[in-house]
Amino acid sequence: MSTDNPETTTPIRLLLVDDEPGLRTAVKAYLDDEGFDVTTANDGEQGWQVAQELLPDVVITDVMMPRCDGYGLLQKLRADERLGGTPVIFLTAKGMTADRISGFQAGCDDYIPKPFDPDELVARVRNVVRRQERLLAEAARFADADIGSMARQISEIRTLLATGSSPRATAPAEHAFTPREASVLQLVAEGLMNKEIARRLETSIRNVEKYVSRLFIKTGTASRTELVRYALEHGLVD
Repeated sequence: MSTDNPETTTPIRLLLVDDEPGLRTAVKAYLDDEGFDVTTANDGEQGWQVAQELLPDVVITDVMMPRCDGYGLLQKLRADERLGGTPVIFLTAKGMTADRISGFQAGCDDYIPKPFDPDELVARVRNVVRRQERLLAEAARFADADIGSMARQISEIRTLLATGSSPRATAPAEHAFTPREASVLQLVAEGLMNKEIARRLETSIRNVEKYVSRLFIKTGTASRTELVRYALEHGLVD
């Protein structure tokens, strides 16, 4: 995703959302010259539509826009499984301290008040990309470190299912699971790894990990084996 050597790496995909045509054109031209792959949208509603198709690496958005403002766009992005982790930079004339605090509390990754120095914008974009890459690398290291433990739990789950050592409930217990959490629980109970679950549900491994963590919290369990045993005992899986 780096732009350090555009001839040998894939350019960073940016989505620029702003309802001011002049600024949108000028910022796009500057970012294009810096080696980024820039797509534009003229408001939050169009930005949301484009984001679903483009799956950008970073979204740069104005706050005050018609139809759907920057906060509305941010909310849509954060709620989407594929786009929830996308870095979002607010680029806006609302530069008061209270405005910046509101932006960060809403979940934006950076906040740049207008007018701004284009070189600063480039530096901030590269900074959020590097931060994202570090987070992904750290998550991958944790995943590698935990793969042995997960493999053992999967083995225990399959043994549990094969021997029927956990009694099944006569009637399912009531639990406040979302439909996606229930789907993940069923697949965990079938002995699938996170990668296999992600493929089956057409989502990311990170999202599967998030759902499994929520299931641990809701069921008071601490491992996949305990989770499956709990689900069998309470009639939560087939």
